[in-house]
Amino acid sequence: MFFLGLVVCPGSGETAALPEILLESGDSMFNVKKMLAAGALCLVAAVGLAGCGGGQDAASSSGSKVLKVGASVDFAPFEFQDEGQSEYQGFDMDLIRAIGKEMGYEVEISNIGFDGLIPALQAKNVDVLISGVTINDERKQNVDFSDPYYESGLTIVVREDEQAIKTFEDLKGKKIAVQIGTTSAKEAKKIEGAEVKELNTPADCFMELKNGGVDAVVNDRPVNDYYIHTSGQTGVKTLPERLTSEDYGIAVAKGNTELVGKINAALKKLKENGEYDKIFAKWFGTQK
Repeated sequence: MFFLGLVVCPGSGETAALPEILLESGDSMFNVKKMLAAGALCLVAAVGLAGCGGGQDAASSSGSKVLKVGASVDFAPFEFQDEGQSEYQGFDMDLIRAIGKEMGYEVEISNIGFDGLIPALQAKNVDVLISGVTINDERKQNVDFSDPYYESGLTIVVREDEQAIKTFEDLKGKKIAVQIGTTSAKEAKKIEGAEVKELNTPADCFMELKNGGVDAVVNDRPVNDYYIHTSGQTGVKTLPERLTSEDYGIAVAKGNTELVGKINAALKKLKENGEYDKIFAKWFGTQK
């Protein structure tokens, strides 16, 4: 004889029907069958309960909510890994950890090749991307972005006592050092009458400037700021004007407006309480 029992999923209000077998006792074979049936019922009930309630935030072993982050960890000073260091470092890494903390999430960072970042986000392998990702119309077709958290672009570095050069317009007819093969080299060659020297590294460019071989260095803002900050370079200054301008943003899956809102709120709070400025100063020097 059969009848149905019910298992209630906690917190969901849903029920699952389970068959129960009633057997008469007295025969050893029937007793064995009864024991097997009881064991089967326990297994079915356990599976039913485990499957109840879904759609919760990913959680760590400690029960905390987890923000899964994708980054291409090869872009110093934004994300990189020093030899012998297990933890990813950089401006982006410190910032996303601070944002996660403000949101009440633990942050787990996965190193993914840059070309694979957006596909990983679309496949829901990660929740967000932070990797010096420029906000542009093409990317907006596939992902949504947070408010900008960093403004990049090409900047000018001159000697500290330089008074004649204040803008890119003033570089006409001047000698300019650039890093070979970069956007800065391409753009500097467009400046009327400029003599462009292409050198191998930022260090080479700054040495040429300090030695008087050129009038200015043109390179990406983060490259200039990071080199001056970490090398202890003195006798030079960065001018505020940018020849080009591009904003970096944190990317999330298309349509996930709730997560964008949480990230923007956390970013705003970090800027208001001074934590953003502390992180910026750590990697680039004084906030501009």
